[in-house]
Amino acid sequence: MPLLAAALAVEGAFGYPTPLYRAIGHPVTWMGALLSVLEQRYNRPLAPFATRRRAGVLAFLLLLAATGAVSATLSLLLAGSLLGSVPLVIACSSLLAQRSLDEHVRAVALALQNAGLAAGRVAVTNIVGRNPDVLDEPGVARAAIESLAENFSDGVVAPAFWMALAGLPGVALYKAINTADSMIGHRSERYAAFGWAAARLDDLVNLPAARLSALWLVAAALLTRGASAVDAWRALRRDARRHRSPNAGWPEAAMAGALGLKLAGPRVYGAEVVEDAFMGDGRREATPADIHRALRLYRIACLLQWLVIAALALIVAVTG
Repeated sequence: MPLLAAALAVEGAFGYPTPLYRAIGHPVTWMGALLSVLEQRYNRPLAPFATRRRAGVLAFLLLLAATGAVSATLSLLLAGSLLGSVPLVIACSSLLAQRSLDEHVRAVALALQNAGLAAGRVAVTNIVGRNPDVLDEPGVARAAIESLAENFSDGVVAPAFWMALAGLPGVALYKAINTADSMIGHRSERYAAFGWAAARLDDLVNLPAARLSALWLVAAALLTRGASAVDAWRALRRDARRHRSPNAGWPEAAMAGALGLKLAGPRVYGAEVVEDAFMGDGRREATPADIHRALRLYRIACLLQWLVIAALALIVAVTG
């Protein structure tokens, strides 16, 4: 817990420095580069479905083995000494996304406000995979808010959860699974077989955090002016399980109810319309102001999570 509390504080304050990213990339980009090599090597489009599924499992296991070996070695080398504690905290903080998520979502609101729909569409492509050309301004705003809710779970709560359980190796393996799902977990012809294992395991490892992130948002709504914890809880209970994803509906429903919006529903990815249930029963006409409201709710949820973890870390330090 002390390691997690420190890592969350460092990432929340500083994020991942852009000069460092330009110089050496990011752990997630390293994982993605390895997976790209494995995918090119093992994913044979003309092979039978079962063969491609087995190849995907093999590639996925190789990614996890490499990630686990590197992260466990670093953890063993750095843990247990004052000298190693700082780089260990920095390594862990690099696998969290509180600040970067805030910056990317805020950029969408500012683009819509200052430069209009075209700029908003460009900005939102950094955080969603759907076709921006079919989005009007409310659609761009909803997409940003939906991404904020889902990535609060995937990029903040889930990494924190697995770091609390297993330190640097736990959060590194989680990020490898999540990265694999984002790259090859799509239900497309290319990845339906090869990405099967990544998609299934990603659903599983995100189950606890999705529910926990929804609870953080409900709690944050109690402390956020203009948000409703009662409506967040009502939308969560009614709508979360209706989402096509076993996990995304939980934070999205809580966010929608808290802000009085109606999120999710049918969406367009490329040229394909994906049918989905609505989360919440409020307005569909979301605005840049609603993105800012969502960000306030998100920041308070992040703060609540950190306060609880810091309190637990203090208890561990006092009683240990």
